[in-house]
Amino acid sequence: MSGKTSISNAKSYKEIGEFWDEHDATEVGEQTEVEFNVNIQSQRRYYPIDYQLSFKLKQEAKEHGISEETLLNLWLQEKISLIEKSKKPNTYKAS
Repeated sequence: MSGKTSISNAKSYKEIGEFWDEHDATEVGEQTEVEFNVNIQSQRRYYPIDYQLSFKLKQEAKEHGISEETLLNLWLQEKISLIEKSKKPNTYKAS
């Protein structure tokens, strides 16, 4: 760590920690009011999965070295892509 920090004038990480153990951010800097909107709706949906399917999913995910959530999302995306492809009209014309 080079130099000192601007707020605590600490010369080491230990000194920084000691400073912030004794102080908080309201003691330094300018305090301004802020307004913002928060959307707290979850971006995730949870669905019950059959126990046997869940067990197989866990095994497959472990074999691939990824999380069950990631594997399930990949599989669902593949399936949805196949469904969407089958709905598109065939634009290929043979010569």
